[in-house]
Amino acid sequence: MIASTAHPSFPRPARAARPPAPPERAAPGQVWLSRHWLLTVNVLLALYTGLPWLAPVFMQLGWTGAGRLIYLIYSTQCHQLPERSFFLFGPQLMYSLSEIQAVWQNTANPLILRQFVGNAEIGWKVAWSDRMVSLFTGLLAAGLLYAVFRRRLRPLPWWGVVLLGLPMVLDGGSHLVSDLAGLGQGFRDSNAWLAILTGNVWPASFYAGDALGSFNSWMRAVTGVLFALGAVWFAYPYLDDSFRPPPDRLVGQELMK
Repeated sequence: MIASTAHPSFPRPARAARPPAPPERAAPGQVWLSRHWLLTVNVLLALYTGLPWLAPVFMQLGWTGAGRLIYLIYSTQCHQLPERSFFLFGPQLMYSLSEIQAVWQNTANPLILRQFVGNAEIGWKVAWSDRMVSLFTGLLAAGLLYAVFRRRLRPLPWWGVVLLGLPMVLDGGSHLVSDLAGLGQGFRDSNAWLAILTGNVWPASFYAGDALGSFNSWMRAVTGVLFALGAVWFAYPYLDDSFRPPPDRLVGQELMK
Protein backbone atom coordinates (compact mmCIF):
# COMPACT_ATOMS: atom_id res chain seq x y z
CA MET A 1 0.00 0.00 0.00
CA ILE A 2 1.35 3.33 -1.01
CA ALA A 3 0.91 6.05 1.63
CA SER A 4 -0.69 9.23 0.38
CA THR A 5 1.53 12.20 0.52
CA ALA A 6 0.06 15.49 1.74
CA HIS A 7 0.70 18.51 -0.34
CA PRO A 8 2.68 21.02 1.61
CA SER A 9 0.70 24.17 2.47
CA PHE A 10 2.17 27.46 1.43
CA PRO A 11 1.50 30.61 3.49
CA ARG A 12 -0.71 33.14 1.82
CA PRO A 13 0.86 36.47 1.10
CA ALA A 14 0.03 39.02 3.82
CA ARG A 15 -2.53 41.62 2.88
CA ALA A 16 -1.32 45.15 2.73
CA ALA A 17 -2.48 47.15 5.78
CA ARG A 18 -5.23 49.62 5.07
CA PRO A 19 -4.12 53.22 5.23
CA PRO A 20 -5.59 55.08 8.18
CA ALA A 21 -8.77 56.94 7.42
CA PRO A 22 -8.22 60.62 6.89
CA PRO A 23 -9.23 62.67 9.91
CA GLU A 24 -12.78 63.88 9.81
CA ARG A 25 -12.92 67.46 8.68
CA ALA A 26 -15.01 69.58 11.00
CA ALA A 27 -17.01 72.44 9.58
CA PRO A 28 -15.39 75.81 10.23
CA GLY A 29 -18.51 76.93 12.10
CA GLN A 30 -18.29 73.95 14.43
CA VAL A 31 -14.66 74.64 15.22
CA TRP A 32 -15.38 78.32 15.89
CA LEU A 33 -18.37 77.51 18.13
CA SER A 34 -16.39 74.90 20.04
CA ARG A 35 -13.84 77.56 20.90
CA HIS A 36 -16.19 80.51 21.42
CA TRP A 37 -19.44 79.04 22.77
CA LEU A 38 -19.06 80.94 26.05
CA LEU A 39 -18.59 84.24 24.24
CA THR A 40 -21.67 83.47 22.15
CA VAL A 41 -23.78 82.66 25.22
CA ASN A 42 -22.61 85.77 27.09
CA VAL A 43 -23.34 88.05 24.14
CA LEU A 44 -26.82 86.58 23.69
CA LEU A 45 -27.48 86.90 27.42
CA ALA A 46 -26.32 90.52 27.35
CA LEU A 47 -28.76 91.29 24.53
CA TYR A 48 -31.60 89.44 26.23
CA THR A 49 -30.89 91.11 29.58
CA GLY A 50 -30.47 94.57 28.09
CA LEU A 51 -33.60 94.76 25.92
CA PRO A 52 -36.03 95.25 28.85
CA TRP A 53 -34.04 98.34 29.85
CA LEU A 54 -34.44 99.76 26.34
CA ALA A 55 -38.24 99.80 26.67
CA PRO A 56 -38.29 102.82 29.03
CA VAL A 57 -35.58 104.49 26.95
CA PHE A 58 -37.70 104.15 23.81
CA MET A 59 -40.79 105.42 25.63
CA GLN A 60 -38.85 108.44 26.88
CA LEU A 61 -37.65 109.18 23.35
CA GLY A 62 -41.18 108.93 22.01
CA TRP A 63 -40.57 105.67 20.15
CA THR A 64 -43.66 104.15 21.71
CA GLY A 65 -44.11 101.46 19.06
CA ALA A 66 -40.68 99.96 19.71
CA GLY A 67 -41.08 100.35 23.46
CA ARG A 68 -44.48 98.66 23.60
CA LEU A 69 -43.21 95.85 21.40
CA ILE A 70 -40.54 95.07 24.00
CA TYR A 71 -43.15 95.19 26.77
CA LEU A 72 -45.31 92.79 24.78
CA ILE A 73 -42.48 90.32 24.12
CA TYR A 74 -41.32 90.19 27.72
CA SER A 75 -44.87 90.08 29.10
CA THR A 76 -44.90 86.42 28.04
CA GLN A 77 -42.08 85.70 30.51
CA CYS A 78 -42.81 88.01 33.44
CA HIS A 79 -45.79 89.34 35.39
CA GLN A 80 -44.49 92.92 34.92
CA LEU A 81 -46.31 94.16 38.03
CA PRO A 82 -45.31 97.82 38.31
CA GLU A 83 -44.98 97.81 42.12
CA ARG A 84 -42.27 95.14 41.71
CA SER A 85 -40.47 96.75 38.79
CA PHE A 86 -37.87 99.46 38.30
CA PHE A 87 -38.74 102.80 36.67
CA LEU A 88 -36.41 105.06 34.71
CA PHE A 89 -36.61 108.81 34.00
CA GLY A 90 -38.75 109.55 37.03
CA PRO A 91 -38.23 110.84 40.58
CA GLN A 92 -38.16 107.31 42.08
CA LEU A 93 -36.68 104.00 41.04
CA MET A 94 -39.62 102.02 42.44
CA TYR A 95 -43.19 102.84 43.51
CA SER A 96 -45.56 101.28 46.02
CA LEU A 97 -48.85 99.70 45.06
CA SER A 98 -50.79 102.67 46.41
CA GLU A 99 -48.67 105.10 44.38
CA ILE A 100 -49.28 103.08 41.22
CA GLN A 101 -53.00 102.95 41.94
CA ALA A 102 -53.08 106.72 42.39
CA VAL A 103 -51.70 107.41 38.90
CA TRP A 104 -53.16 104.38 37.06
CA GLN A 105 -56.29 102.70 38.38
CA ASN A 106 -57.48 102.00 41.90
CA THR A 107 -57.36 98.27 41.37
CA ALA A 108 -55.55 95.26 42.78
CA ASN A 109 -56.24 93.15 39.72
CA PRO A 110 -52.81 91.99 38.50
CA LEU A 111 -54.06 91.67 34.92
CA ILE A 112 -54.88 95.37 34.93
CA LEU A 113 -51.89 96.52 36.97
CA ARG A 114 -49.39 94.80 34.68
CA GLN A 115 -50.63 96.90 31.75
CA PHE A 116 -49.27 100.09 33.32
CA VAL A 117 -45.90 100.95 31.74
CA GLY A 118 -45.50 104.39 33.29
CA ASN A 119 -45.86 107.96 32.10
CA ALA A 120 -43.84 111.12 31.69
CA GLU A 121 -44.45 112.20 35.31
CA ILE A 122 -43.25 109.12 37.22
CA GLY A 123 -41.04 107.54 34.54
CA TRP A 124 -41.25 104.38 32.46
CA LYS A 125 -41.21 100.81 33.68
CA VAL A 126 -38.42 98.35 32.86
CA ALA A 127 -40.00 95.53 30.85
CA TRP A 128 -39.62 92.91 33.56
CA SER A 129 -39.69 92.67 37.34
CA ASP A 130 -36.86 93.19 39.79
CA ARG A 131 -36.64 89.41 40.33
CA MET A 132 -36.09 88.81 36.62
CA VAL A 133 -33.53 91.60 36.56
CA SER A 134 -31.55 89.99 39.38
CA LEU A 135 -31.84 86.51 37.87
CA PHE A 136 -30.71 87.31 34.34
CA THR A 137 -28.17 89.94 35.35
CA GLY A 138 -26.82 87.28 37.71
CA LEU A 139 -26.60 84.78 34.85
CA LEU A 140 -24.65 87.25 32.75
CA ALA A 141 -22.32 88.21 35.61
CA ALA A 142 -21.73 84.56 36.52
CA GLY A 143 -20.99 83.78 32.86
CA LEU A 144 -18.38 86.54 32.74
CA LEU A 145 -16.81 85.25 35.95
CA TYR A 146 -16.78 81.74 34.53
CA ALA A 147 -14.77 83.02 31.56
CA VAL A 148 -12.07 84.08 34.04
CA PHE A 149 -12.08 81.01 36.31
CA ARG A 150 -13.22 78.27 33.92
CA ARG A 151 -9.91 76.36 34.06
CA ARG A 152 -10.01 76.16 37.85
CA LEU A 153 -13.65 75.21 38.41
CA ARG A 154 -15.20 71.80 38.67
CA PRO A 155 -18.95 71.37 38.13
CA LEU A 156 -21.10 72.14 41.12
CA PRO A 157 -22.75 68.91 42.39
CA TRP A 158 -26.50 68.58 41.99
CA TRP A 159 -27.14 69.19 45.68
CA GLY A 160 -25.27 72.47 45.40
CA VAL A 161 -27.68 73.61 42.69
CA VAL A 162 -30.59 72.64 44.92
CA LEU A 163 -29.18 74.59 47.87
CA LEU A 164 -28.55 77.70 45.81
CA GLY A 165 -31.89 77.49 44.01
CA LEU A 166 -34.04 76.68 47.04
CA PRO A 167 -34.11 80.25 48.45
CA MET A 168 -35.65 81.61 45.22
CA VAL A 169 -38.18 78.77 45.12
CA LEU A 170 -39.21 79.50 48.72
CA ASP A 171 -39.31 83.27 48.18
CA GLY A 172 -41.22 83.09 44.90
CA GLY A 173 -43.53 80.36 46.19
CA SER A 174 -44.39 82.28 49.35
CA HIS A 175 -45.13 85.38 47.27
CA LEU A 176 -47.43 83.30 45.07
CA VAL A 177 -49.34 81.96 48.06
CA SER A 178 -49.44 85.42 49.65
CA ASP A 179 -50.87 87.01 46.50
CA LEU A 180 -53.82 84.62 46.63
CA ALA A 181 -55.16 86.87 49.41
CA GLY A 182 -54.95 89.81 47.00
CA LEU A 183 -52.14 92.16 46.08
CA GLY A 184 -51.24 94.25 49.09
CA GLN A 185 -53.13 91.96 51.48
CA GLY A 186 -50.98 88.86 51.96
CA PHE A 187 -48.48 87.92 54.63
CA ARG A 188 -45.58 88.80 52.32
CA ASP A 189 -46.93 92.33 51.90
CA SER A 190 -46.87 93.22 55.60
CA ASN A 191 -44.19 90.72 56.69
CA ALA A 192 -45.55 91.06 60.23
CA TRP A 193 -44.11 87.63 60.98
CA LEU A 194 -40.61 88.95 60.22
CA ALA A 195 -41.13 92.03 62.37
CA ILE A 196 -42.05 89.78 65.30
CA LEU A 197 -39.06 87.48 64.72
CA THR A 198 -36.63 90.40 64.59
CA GLY A 199 -38.26 92.47 67.33
CA ASN A 200 -38.98 95.37 64.93
CA VAL A 201 -35.29 96.22 64.88
CA TRP A 202 -35.63 97.83 61.42
CA PRO A 203 -37.99 100.61 60.33
CA ALA A 204 -41.50 99.77 59.14
CA SER A 205 -40.55 100.56 55.53
CA PHE A 206 -38.18 97.59 55.58
CA TYR A 207 -40.87 95.09 56.48
CA ALA A 208 -43.88 96.23 54.45
CA GLY A 209 -44.23 96.47 50.68
CA ASP A 210 -41.86 95.96 47.78
CA ALA A 211 -39.96 99.25 47.67
CA LEU A 212 -36.27 99.30 46.90
CA GLY A 213 -34.39 98.41 50.09
CA SER A 214 -37.30 96.53 51.64
CA PHE A 215 -37.06 92.94 52.79
CA ASN A 216 -39.01 91.74 49.76
CA SER A 217 -36.78 93.71 47.41
CA TRP A 218 -33.63 92.33 49.01
CA MET A 219 -34.93 88.76 48.90
CA ARG A 220 -35.78 88.94 45.21
CA ALA A 221 -32.35 90.36 44.43
CA VAL A 222 -30.31 87.95 46.55
CA THR A 223 -32.21 84.77 45.69
CA GLY A 224 -32.13 85.56 41.98
CA VAL A 225 -28.35 85.98 42.04
CA LEU A 226 -27.88 82.78 44.06
CA PHE A 227 -29.99 80.80 41.62
CA ALA A 228 -28.04 82.21 38.67
CA LEU A 229 -24.70 81.40 40.30
CA GLY A 230 -25.74 77.80 40.94
CA ALA A 231 -27.08 77.33 37.41
CA VAL A 232 -23.90 78.61 35.75
CA TRP A 233 -21.55 76.79 38.11
CA PHE A 234 -23.38 73.53 37.49
CA ALA A 235 -24.11 73.73 33.75
CA TYR A 236 -21.22 75.61 32.16
CA PRO A 237 -18.45 73.08 32.91
CA TYR A 238 -20.55 70.39 31.22
CA LEU A 239 -21.18 72.69 28.27
CA ASP A 240 -17.42 73.22 28.07
CA ASP A 241 -16.93 69.47 27.75
CA SER A 242 -19.72 68.99 25.23
CA PHE A 243 -18.49 71.79 22.95
CA ARG A 244 -14.86 70.66 23.12
CA PRO A 245 -14.17 68.62 19.93
CA PRO A 246 -12.08 65.43 19.94
CA PRO A 247 -8.34 66.22 19.85
CA ASP A 248 -7.75 64.24 16.65
CA ARG A 249 -10.45 66.21 14.89
CA LEU A 250 -8.82 69.49 15.75
CA VAL A 251 -5.37 68.17 14.81
CA GLY A 252 -6.69 66.91 11.51
CA GLN A 253 -8.36 70.20 10.85
CA GLU A 254 -5.11 72.04 11.40
CA LEU A 255 -3.11 69.63 9.20
CA MET A 256 -5.54 69.89 6.32
CA LYS A 257 -5.40 73.69 6.20
